[in-house]
Amino acid sequence: MAFPRIATLKTVEQFRNRLAELDLDLPVDDEVNSGDGSPLAQPLVSRAGLIGNRFCILPMEGWDGTTDGKPTDLTRRRWVNFGLSGAKLIWGGEAVAIRHDGRANPNQLLINDANLSDLESLRTLLVDTHAEHFTKTDDLSIGLQLTHSGRYARPNDKRTAEPRIVYRHPVLDQRLGITDDQRILSDDELKQIIDDFVAACVLAQKAGYSWVDVKHCHGYLGHEILSGFDRPGAFGGSFENRTRFLRDIVNGIRAESPGLGIGVRVSIFDYTPFEPRDAEDRTGLPSAGSPYTNAFGGDGSGQGIDLKEPSKFAALLSELEIDLLCTTCGSPYYNPHIQRPAIFPPSDGYQPPEDPLVGVHRQIEATANLKRLHSDMIIVGSGYSYLQEWLPNVAQAVVRENMVDSVGLGRMVLSYPELPADVIGGKTMARKKICRTFSDCTTAPRNGIVSGCYPLDPFYKAMPEREQLLAAKAEK
Repeated sequence: MAFPRIATLKTVEQFRNRLAELDLDLPVDDEVNSGDGSPLAQPLVSRAGLIGNRFCILPMEGWDGTTDGKPTDLTRRRWVNFGLSGAKLIWGGEAVAIRHDGRANPNQLLINDANLSDLESLRTLLVDTHAEHFTKTDDLSIGLQLTHSGRYARPNDKRTAEPRIVYRHPVLDQRLGITDDQRILSDDELKQIIDDFVAACVLAQKAGYSWVDVKHCHGYLGHEILSGFDRPGAFGGSFENRTRFLRDIVNGIRAESPGLGIGVRVSIFDYTPFEPRDAEDRTGLPSAGSPYTNAFGGDGSGQGIDLKEPSKFAALLSELEIDLLCTTCGSPYYNPHIQRPAIFPPSDGYQPPEDPLVGVHRQIEATANLKRLHSDMIIVGSGYSYLQEWLPNVAQAVVRENMVDSVGLGRMVLSYPELPADVIGGKTMARKKICRTFSDCTTAPRNGIVSGCYPLDPFYKAMPEREQLLAAKAEK
């Protein structure tokens, strides 16, 4: 199924016409303002500190740390780019594992005493780079995303999953070769992971981070707990039990790291896993039928949204005096067209069954609905990269209309890190740097190769790993 490419929509009117064809009510500004008067240049005040503008850098997972969890030159280069981006909110910067068995890959960063100075140096590098390019850094808010990968843990071998799960899943267990209950984490094991999260937060504060993200998205451990509707015991069943993991971590942070800010990135809705129709037709189809009862924020059909519980989750954050909420959805592992709209899927994925603009709109609309219900929260949205040339026009419109507080950038930063600075500074966007969602930044790590923008970043284009990537894609 072919969809018009964004790059072919040369005017804002053509872009609007395409949205109308898809019956998408997505606000788009004709002109993007620059300078201090721009809606995207306005500051925010969080409990975690001052945030100087409305752009946010979403956390990366580069597969380029050392086997003992320290950053490499590739990691440091990415953090330099975060600093020169001009964005004033750094949402984690990096997905950092709280312990070895929770790493998503053997090269994921790991927080412990031995690595503390390295994590501190990343933050310092980002701040120093920002100071070189911009007038102030006291409005730069840097958190550290802390995670346990749970079902998607691969701590020792890039090709070998070592999953720890919250419950038996009717589709995902089969995909990961889980055939018995031995992989299920007990309540006592979850309590130990809570303690490990708290210990990691103490270290993050020592390393100079003003806040931490307790990750609850994309099928990783925190997110899976939220969908443990049928799990027995203290961490499953009721909403109270399924949020105990977060509440206990927060209570531990308050006791052990007073003054440390907290944010939560959460998948506010989920769909059933998808898979290719068949070997010839790679269009994505749902793997599970209806009803589908394993989706936090789902309506039970597997392909619909019910924000009742996500809204309760946002209210809980407010009760816990947490005002930083980053919305995302689904998982890159089992429904990437929902989570990360793209016209070109990763090599092990499937062709999108809908125009990716539909996926972008779905995330923006769900986020706006939460924002309307929870005006006290500072809400960061995701899923904007596919908008490409029209990202600034939509970003300004949704911020101006109070549909979201901050616009998060993920893949786009790999190819075009300076985009926030260029937009607020009134510069013409550099078309050759705009992310076209080729998905090589995902295909590479799926094949054991460091992640980066191989099509557009000259640095990665020149790396020998690019040839490995091209060979891996040719085999698919």
